[in-house]
Amino acid sequence: MGLINALPHILLSLNLFFTAIHAATFDVVNQCTYTVWAAASPGGGRRLYSGQTWIFDVAPGTAGARIWGRTNCNFDGNGCETGDCNKALECQGFGSPPNTLAEFALNQFNNLDFLDISLVDGFNIPIDFSPTTGGCRGIRCAADINGQCPELLRAPGGCNNLCAVFKTVEYCCFNVSSCRPTDSLFFKNRCPDAYSYPLDDQTSIFTCPSGTNYKVTFCP
Repeated sequence: MGLINALPHILLSLNLFFTAIHAATFDVVNQCTYTVWAAASPGGGRRLYSGQTWIFDVAPGTAGARIWGRTNCNFDGNGCETGDCNKALECQGFGSPPNTLAEFALNQFNNLDFLDISLVDGFNIPIDFSPTTGGCRGIRCAADINGQCPELLRAPGGCNNLCAVFKTVEYCCFNVSSCRPTDSLFFKNRCPDAYSYPLDDQTSIFTCPSGTNYKVTFCP
């Protein structure tokens, strides 16, 4: 009788357990008029012609993750013009600037996912990062940053952040709690929801309930 009486509680516990470890599904969609070589860490990479979608799952508890797009890739040794990851289609690490980043950490503090769009590594492709479940808000950076990029920050296929150009404490905020946005306001003014410099947390990090699924759209 004890086991029978306890069975509903056991089943509930198992249900909560499997719900808690449910992987998040990411749909990565290329709405650009050109080919994008999508990259994810973790996840690898895929070539997406215009209109194509890449779908993959990411385990709960994953932190420090990111999705980005690469442009003008040729894997015969030259790699990609922007966002390259060791000249390989399947990324094992992060991409090289400039690249627009969709960053996330799943099932963290208070059973929340944390997400952001970061321009700390510069900008190459407009991007939208939105939940497909969960009832929380999405974020977007779709401004013409490449077209308006200051001459000092221009790079082939994209627009660099000042940290990538100068690599100094002032712009990269290496262990400097009083770091200020300075000229990164060029990015912030055009994409208010995006990180423009490393300590831009208050207006740039968003949350969704753990178990939410997401869509990352290039050229929304």
